[in-house]
Amino acid sequence: MNVHGFVRDLASVSLPNVFNPYRDICPSFDRKDAPAVRRRNLRAMIESLLRVGVETVWMGRDLGYRGGRRTGLALTDERHLRVLDQVYPGVKVERSTLGPEVSERTAAEIWGALALIQHPPFLWNVFPFHPHEPGDPLTNRKFSAGELARVDELNGVLFAGLGISQVISIGQDASKYGQRFGLNVKCVRHPSYGGTAEFRHGISDIYKIKWSGISNEQKALF
Repeated sequence: MNVHGFVRDLASVSLPNVFNPYRDICPSFDRKDAPAVRRRNLRAMIESLLRVGVETVWMGRDLGYRGGRRTGLALTDERHLRVLDQVYPGVKVERSTLGPEVSERTAAEIWGALALIQHPPFLWNVFPFHPHEPGDPLTNRKFSAGELARVDELNGVLFAGLGISQVISIGQDASKYGQRFGLNVKCVRHPSYGGTAEFRHGISDIYKIKWSGISNEQKALF
């Protein structure tokens, strides 16, 4: 897989009312070199998984304004950049923003689960950018069918390049989408809006793990 080419193509996408963290700069919070930092973060993650091998992707809907918009990594907030190499050894990432570190509850649950499994998956979203309401960049909305069509080919390149065969859909949005690419799909409840217990139960059932007896190092990932 040509990782640099993939990230370059991802960064070339420009859509109205969509923040592309690999090309766009947030005037309120970003460093001047923020898009380049986020491109490096993503390349580091993909290159690491190409070296060790990965078959599974955990896939959410799209980037949120408190998480992936700032980090360039799906299902990952700034708090978990600090401990990312505990789950993905050797992957070096950095913040692309200024000011206080921002955390996200969904990311906390995702990374708490990652601390418990033996072979961490690739983290991605159906729509790898942050769609927002017109004139209000720090809001979340669902992508449109037309917006999704702009990234179908890129997603296909990514899944094929990594050798992905299974999708763990975090919520319903990724379930049918993964099937488009001939992938085996399992769905768990999204941890937001009261779904924490069902999310944990779903991950426990798939990976045959228990949430009790978590070590202090693992607790650091919550």
